[in-house]
Amino acid sequence: MPAMHFRVRWPDQTETRCYSPSLVIKDYFAPGTCYPLAEFMASVREALHIASERVRAKYGFACSAAMDQLADIEQHAARWATQPDAQIEVLAFDE
Repeated sequence: MPAMHFRVRWPDQTETRCYSPSLVIKDYFAPGTCYPLAEFMASVREALHIASERVRAKYGFACSAAMDQLADIEQHAARWATQPDAQIEVLAFDE
C-alpha cells in the first residue's frame, strides 16, 4: 500500500509534515490551495479514516499511525477553532 506525506501551513505560518498510509489524501486536497479550517478538518478526518480502513482491509487491523496523525492535526487545529477566517494551506504531497 503506497503511503505518502503531505505538508500543510497553519494560520501562524508554521508548517507540518503529515502522514497518510494511503494516497487517498490526493482525492481531498490540491497542493497550493487554502481551505477554511472547518472544511480542511472535515476532509482530513474523512480521508485519514478511509486510509486507515484501507489498511484494515489489506492487513486486518486499522492504521494507528493514521489515527495518531489525525490526533496531532486535531490538536494543531484547536488553536484556531475560534477564528472563523482561519485558513489551512496544503503545500505539497511528498510520495
